[in-house]
Amino acid sequence: MDLNSFFEDMQARISELARQTPARELEQNVRALLQQGFSKLDLATRQDLDLQTELLARARARLTELEARVAELEKRAAPPGA
Repeated sequence: MDLNSFFEDMQARISELARQTPARELEQNVRALLQQGFSKLDLATRQDLDLQTELLARARARLTELEARVAELEKRAAPPGA
């Protein structure tokens, strides 16, 4: 048996043992329990939050533009000397 096949065999055996341990099963059960709990909460994903942040930034920029435009129109519409 050459060295590479020895290490591959050891890796396969260790991986198999890791899959069969109670810790692995416990991890899967805890993960499922957490996913079930999180699904009941009204949480947003990071992607949703990033999208809303981007939309808010655009809305703020547009609002600033519109405020400047309204101020300019009000300035033009004001009677001279007012």
